[in-house]
Amino acid sequence: MKKVLIITGGSGGIGKATALLFSERGYSVYELSRHGKSENGITHIDADVTDSEQLAGAVKQVIEKEGRVDVLICNAGYGISGAVEFTDISDAQRQFDVNVLGMVRTVQAVLPYMRQQKAGKILVTSSVAAVLPIPYQAFYSASKAAINAIVCSLRNEVKDFNIQVSALMPGDVKTGFTNARKKAEQGAEVYTNMQRAVETMEKDEQNGLSCEYVAECFWQIAQKSNPKPLYTTALQYRLFVYLEKHLSKRFSNWVVGKIY
Repeated sequence: MKKVLIITGGSGGIGKATALLFSERGYSVYELSRHGKSENGITHIDADVTDSEQLAGAVKQVIEKEGRVDVLICNAGYGISGAVEFTDISDAQRQFDVNVLGMVRTVQAVLPYMRQQKAGKILVTSSVAAVLPIPYQAFYSASKAAINAIVCSLRNEVKDFNIQVSALMPGDVKTGFTNARKKAEQGAEVYTNMQRAVETMEKDEQNGLSCEYVAECFWQIAQKSNPKPLYTTALQYRLFVYLEKHLSKRFSNWVVGKIY
């Protein structure tokens, strides 16, 4: 009997690579997004993570066909950049609505079924920026820090139902995410290093990890019998997170500032 994966944001980038990998390795894969299509053994269902009713309907379709959900990967998200002072509040709200509340809505749609079957894994795409916040990406960094906090809280809430929860914190990854970023350029005449900082970040992304590498990380976590709350991809990013834990926040924040 095939195991069942639901993944959000699977129409491209990390999500698509992860959906393909799980499908190739024997899972029945259902991809929830606004613009995807069914292909390569992956079933697409239209669903926007900002719409609870759409998500509930999509999950119900999976349950009616498969009877269960073994793994949920909450991957949908996007990024904004700009100075905190000049970021439109509506843009900041949208950032949290998609990245954070989108994950919460998806979890709320799936959890009743996982509780009933008394098993399941919930994996979430976070970011190294959650623990090493990046200048001019304050709201993106904050959204990922919020995801980590929710993951750790949820993990303790659902452990009695044999449900495991983990977040994966990739570093720079080469995806279409870079071009999709919404850039607020207001205040560039005041914050004269903003453009250079964003360009540095985007150059790092385009020279970053492959989506397939991150997909393999998700696969490995999904196979663990007792996964940790938080994982980081690649040695250099694990080193950065390790140093952040053991060095003063003043110093680690200074280093990030020098990089960007």
